[in-house]
Amino acid sequence: MTKDKALEELFLAQQPHFDDQADFMATLTRRLDAVEYVRQHQEATLRRYKLAMVAAFVVGLISGAVTLAFVLSEPADVPLFTFHGQSVLLLWLAQNSRLLSATVLALLLSLGTMSIIRNVHDILRMRRAISSEYTFL
Repeated sequence: MTKDKALEELFLAQQPHFDDQADFMATLTRRLDAVEYVRQHQEATLRRYKLAMVAAFVVGLISGAVTLAFVLSEPADVPLFTFHGQSVLLLWLAQNSRLLSATVLALLLSLGTMSIIRNVHDILRMRRAISSEYTFL
């Protein structure tokens, strides 16, 4: 409570004195122009983020559809890839290649979806921060 009183007294005791109105207005105009430039730059950055998100979504959708079409177009009893070795691990990979590729594809699609949701959330948070920043000006 005492700190607040001391701080309030400090602000009340401060009496700004402006000698030249033209210099003050020029400085104020320069600062307002700088703020406007930063605001426009942040809006342009948000626009670029949105376009990048749309482009990533479209590329992911197309690549996922192509991969899914490739996996589904192959016969079910033929492995997607084969190894010409005698290793048990390689034989197991060849036999389960369809299941493994579908699992990896599902994991990648889940990761992409989570990434898109996180990026949209970050963009919305940035927009709220920018709008709240300009309400005080």
